[in-house]
Amino acid sequence: MSSLLHITNGDAFTERLKKLNLKGDIITWREMLCEGKTLTSVGSEFFWKTRFEFLHKNYKVSKSWFIEKTLKEYRSLCNHKQQDQIVLWFEYDLFCQVNMLAVISWLLTNRRYAQISLVCSGKEDNTDKLYSLNELSDEHLLKLYKHKVVLNQDDVEYADYVWQLYCSNNPIRLENLTDFNDYNFAYLGDAVKTHLRRFPSIANGLNEMENNILQLAIDKKPKSKSEFLGTILNNQGNLGFGDSQYERALQRLKPLFSSLNPVRLTKKGKEILDGQTSYYSCIQDNDVYLGGALKYDFLYNTDSNRILKL
Repeated sequence: MSSLLHITNGDAFTERLKKLNLKGDIITWREMLCEGKTLTSVGSEFFWKTRFEFLHKNYKVSKSWFIEKTLKEYRSLCNHKQQDQIVLWFEYDLFCQVNMLAVISWLLTNRRYAQISLVCSGKEDNTDKLYSLNELSDEHLLKLYKHKVVLNQDDVEYADYVWQLYCSNNPIRLENLTDFNDYNFAYLGDAVKTHLRRFPSIANGLNEMENNILQLAIDKKPKSKSEFLGTILNNQGNLGFGDSQYERALQRLKPLFSSLNPVRLTKKGKEILDGQTSYYSCIQDNDVYLGGALKYDFLYNTDSNRILKL
């Protein structure tokens, strides 16, 4: 008799999964490893200490919340030692894919004998739209579950390898990966490309996401900050970020806005967006990490799609 464990990408989907009445226990992975410093040793004491410091400083996460939400659930994962079949429920976007890599890396170390399967939503019909798990009908989710991808040893080791590179201090090693298609991760290659475009561009010192935020301000002319956030969320490509992440991004870009109700860029904001001047001089915070790399130690060349070390 095999036993089953589901690991999901967040609370909203966990609630949904419960209603599908599949066999097995459910653990929610409550992290956002796409932001802030990460260490390769997922689950170690130093790993959680580093994560708590980042979340506390940038998202005002309290120690009690972190223990109650993230660590308790993680300990529950540690205590599920009997399950030899583990199903991961994640999505196509960068947010999910980075968390997925970390979970697989942990499983490789701590559950060597388990069979790992992946249910990953994204391209689900003939349109260009990419779907999150919660956007799909019950029938569709059950169909995805029935056709879940069983990861072989090579897949698992590859995910672990990509995680190690993500946590290294040099994103150029990630850029040199070209063999995503040899493995059972349909969306990982695009997620890694998206990650690399989070380093500041040579053109104006802002990354792709930050440029997109400024461009949306001009194109959509939102009348309020809340409308603006909604617009950003609906036009964010495959980052998969949430409100709080964009709130923080807006805080960072604040000097470039003369007003957020309605949304207006300053003259300098417009000049930066046009590439006439660079945002580099405005950057106060040098301690920003993307994975294991310092964001402002590298530049992204949008012409050649290559990363340069400063």
